[in-house]
Amino acid sequence: MMLQAILFDVDGTLVDSNQFHVLAWAEAFHAAGHDLRLADIHAQIGKGADNFVPALLPDVSEAEAKELGEAHKALFARHYSHRLKPFPRAREMLRRCRDAGLKVMLATSASGRELERNLDVLDARGIVDGWTSADDVGHSKPSPDLFKAAARKAGVRPEESLVVGDTPYDIDAATAAGIRTVAVRSGLFDDEVLAGAIAIYDNVADLLARFDDSPLSGRSATGD
Repeated sequence: MMLQAILFDVDGTLVDSNQFHVLAWAEAFHAAGHDLRLADIHAQIGKGADNFVPALLPDVSEAEAKELGEAHKALFARHYSHRLKPFPRAREMLRRCRDAGLKVMLATSASGRELERNLDVLDARGIVDGWTSADDVGHSKPSPDLFKAAARKAGVRPEESLVVGDTPYDIDAATAAGIRTVAVRSGLFDDEVLAGAIAIYDNVADLLARFDDSPLSGRSATGD
């Protein structure tokens, strides 16, 4: 079936933000009396707060999980949001997809407010066709809800779209939605945990450089 849309994850894929989210989460956990290893926090990056907090603190109450999520948002906004930058050639990647006749959607487990900030960082409002955030769905990644919603907003079937993401949770969510994934290593996850993707590239600049031979061209389903 012909490829019609690309659904992009944002944090760690288009915007260099994963390490800042790790630090904000670590501060939020510490303030609440939970000292966690940064590596353990990073291993869960890509999930929304509804799934992120219980993965690290299985016995936490729903109320405390919500408080931790709000604390993370506040800390991130206060200390790290001004340091966000797009990955090299991220905006060009979005435009290249549009030039190829593909619909371009953003799908993030972040809140709508965080997504708005990333749209500004990417200067992408005039390029993308639409977006979905954690505010739009009942459950964040690795639930398939975000990618299902993004495909629906794009007016395409799951099999007519591809996800570009940086975490194993993007792959899990896309697979559950019936969508294939192209992964990038910019989120600092090992290839072993990205193995469910149909192709893996170093970053979006690498993917852009090899666009014509990538799954995004609709002519190939392999990468390296």
